[in-house]
Amino acid sequence: MFPKFALLSLSITAITAQAQLNGGCQTVSSSVILDSNWCWVHTKSGYTNCYMGNTWDKTLCPNNQSCATNCALEGADYSATYSITTSSNTLTLKFIQNNSNGKNIGSRLPYGERIKLPCGLNGVLYFSAMDEDGGMARFSTNKAGTKYGTGYCNSQCPQDIKFINGEANADRWEPSSNDSNAGNGGNGICCNEMDVWEANSIFGTSCGGQSNHYGSICDPNGCDFNSFRMGDKSFYGPGLKVNTNSKFTVVTQFITDTGTASGTLKEIRRLYVQNGRIIQNSKVNVPGMAEQDSVTTQFCNEAKAAFGDRDSFGQHGGMSGMSKSMAVGMVLVLSIWDDHTPNMLWLDSNYPTDANPNKLGIARGTCVTSSDIPAEFGDIGWTYSGTA
Repeated sequence: MFPKFALLSLSITAITAQAQLNGGCQTVSSSVILDSNWCWVHTKSGYTNCYMGNTWDKTLCPNNQSCATNCALEGADYSATYSITTSSNTLTLKFIQNNSNGKNIGSRLPYGERIKLPCGLNGVLYFSAMDEDGGMARFSTNKAGTKYGTGYCNSQCPQDIKFINGEANADRWEPSSNDSNAGNGGNGICCNEMDVWEANSIFGTSCGGQSNHYGSICDPNGCDFNSFRMGDKSFYGPGLKVNTNSKFTVVTQFITDTGTASGTLKEIRRLYVQNGRIIQNSKVNVPGMAEQDSVTTQFCNEAKAAFGDRDSFGQHGGMSGMSKSMAVGMVLVLSIWDDHTPNMLWLDSNYPTDANPNKLGIARGTCVTSSDIPAEFGDIGWTYSGTA
């Protein structure tokens, strides 16, 4: 991939985060980058599209290597095209943005957020074990790097990524039957992923394929704490204890077995701050599970057993495996997206849809199973900002 142009207008110049130090917290200024999957891909010598809608140009992209040689990633106008803006320490994302080229849907920023999203949408903050430089050092044909958003990976081993390891993903590309802008190629890109927050205004989950869901080298499901699924249906949502009609702060604590940064991860704790009040996480109320309020190895083992879920998390190393990735270093990712496969029902409704909703683990939120279809989403007009 050859980056023909510099970024057109990098509206996002910095975000502010709090890094825990021995002496307390300090403000850290950094930048965010739009994932390359949202960037325009055109010929290096002009403006002919290499990728249009959800298909590759077979002349320019007869195979992965030729496609990477013939095509370039364009820079991004963050505010006008994607409606991604910053102000002081606030990052704002909009799901739908009308622009001069039509309409942009969703975004992903590998490098807070007011959860005012309806059923079927997901506001996410997580860490990915992707290369910090986007893969430039490991792959000589990758000339774009993180400046153009390359190198993204996650535990689902996504096959919809247009460029992987310095090559295009055009070979065996199959356009999606229900998404006019996406498809799947012959390659996927896998790495560990730590989901700190996945949520909309109805429900949220924390911590964390294609046709062969468990066929990759990664764990696609992970271990998560969804208060509704864990038996407390009065904890999170509009007008509830954590009231999603109002702004709130999510605090996540990573605790090691030694209480130091060099120890092994043993627990992930969650609390909320809203209207000056600290709200402790809900407790588990599920038969066969201890009354816990955090993610531990015991919690994960008991949840998998109680719900009859496959324990792919434990099979892939569990908490200690995630700890090793975190010790090496991971990249912060922010995303707002919809789901064209199970329509986000796994987050906020009954899933699987053909299972008895009274069975343990099936009910995950109050959204009806027909409410999350992406094709029925309209312009929302909300902003999503704050802290996470």
